[in-house]
Amino acid sequence: MLDRKNKVLTAISLIILALLLIPLILVIITSFNTESSISLPIKGFTFNWYANIFQQPDFISGFESSLIVALLASSLALLIGIPAVYALTRFHIQHAAWFQSFFLSPTLIPEIVIGFALYQAVVVTLRIPVFIGLVIGHFLLCLPYVIRLVTANMLLMDKHIEEAGWIYGCSPRKGFFLIVLPNIKSSIIAAFMLCFINSFNNIPISLFMNGPSLTMLPPAILNYLQNNYDPTVSAISVLLMIFTALMMVLVEKAIGIKSLTK
Repeated sequence: MLDRKNKVLTAISLIILALLLIPLILVIITSFNTESSISLPIKGFTFNWYANIFQQPDFISGFESSLIVALLASSLALLIGIPAVYALTRFHIQHAAWFQSFFLSPTLIPEIVIGFALYQAVVVTLRIPVFIGLVIGHFLLCLPYVIRLVTANMLLMDKHIEEAGWIYGCSPRKGFFLIVLPNIKSSIIAAFMLCFINSFNNIPISLFMNGPSLTMLPPAILNYLQNNYDPTVSAISVLLMIFTALMMVLVEKAIGIKSLTK
């Protein structure tokens, strides 16, 4: 009976893997096509579409903007989320469950609604620069990742370790930095990377805040695709996959270093 269950799970896993990998492989193949259209089978092999990426000003400026916004939003989510989680898990706060639900509430609202609402409130009504609106929107996108991952790690951390530090003369503030943060380092790194990747690749919020003064990479790719259905889009998709994979490798290495030092 157990062997049958294992075989079924293996078969389902292979099907899911195939559904994931086949489209990605097709994107990689079409990125080298000599024809000026995304089609199979390809007629030849060329790197011209990769070179064309760097000839598109919107792609270059969009990458820079997306990178800056993702770094700021992810860092802001950590600066606010970590103290919030520490307070909720270590102190007896009234309505703690309500506060936690409030911090996670952005996941209940469709991202396209968040983008539209922020555009109306921040840009149209308050006349705040688009860049600030983007950081706010991406911060709201990132915060739930920090709350969930860091909360899970904080609940697993033994409180007695922190209390032992207090006994030996370590103040609560110093204990937070010297004891708590090192023990939840893996979840902080994982939360930051998840925030960064989801912010960098976000479309709905970025689409509403995208404009002549500030271009984000995902809307820039969509705009290019509407006017040019050529393998440049496949090429930049491949580069984004490589970029994302490299970021995940950094996470794995950081967590691996953490586990070796325990």
